[in-house]
Amino acid sequence: MKALSIKHSAVTRESLLRMAEEIPGGWIGIRIAGYLLILSGWTSSQVAELFGLTRWAVVKWIHKANEEGLEAVKDRPRPGKPSQFSEDIMGELEQTLSKSPKEVGIARQRWDGVVLAEYLKRSYHINVHVRHAQRLIRKLGFSLRRPVYRFLQASQERVEEFRKEIKKNSTGPQKQR
Repeated sequence: MKALSIKHSAVTRESLLRMAEEIPGGWIGIRIAGYLLILSGWTSSQVAELFGLTRWAVVKWIHKANEEGLEAVKDRPRPGKPSQFSEDIMGELEQTLSKSPKEVGIARQRWDGVVLAEYLKRSYHINVHVRHAQRLIRKLGFSLRRPVYRFLQASQERVEEFRKEIKKNSTGPQKQR
C-alpha cells in the first residue's frame, strides 16, 4: 500500500510551526511529539531539525523531563510584566504603519521611534520608550531606513549640473529686504 502524503500547498512545516506560535498551548503538542520521537529513538539533533529548533533547546527539554516527569510538558507562566499590546492592537498598528503619519494626524513624513511612541501615547494611552517603538516597527516588518531620493529619468551629468546650480544659488549673495 502506498504511503499517504499531504499535497495541499498551505500545509507546510513553516505554516504549522507558525500556527503553534499563535495557538495557545500549541507548543505543548510539539513538546509531546518531540518527547515521543525521542522515546522512539530519534536523536535530539533530528528532533531539533524537524521542529526548527536548536539542538540545545531539545536537550533542555530532555533534562527537564528527566527532572520533572510529565510536568515538563506544561507551560509555566513567563516572568515579567505582561505585554501592553494585544493581538488587536498589533493588527491595528500594522495597518496604521502601512499609512503615512500624516494620514493619522501626525505632521511627519515617515514613521520612526519618536513618531510611533507619540502615536501610541495619543491613540492607546500606552507609554513606550523610543527604542521599544523602533523594535515594534521592525517586528511588524517595516523598516527604519530613511527614504533614498533618486532623480528619475535624469542622466548623471544633468544631476551633477543640477546640484551645482542649487549649491551656487544657496551660497550666492542674499537679497536685501
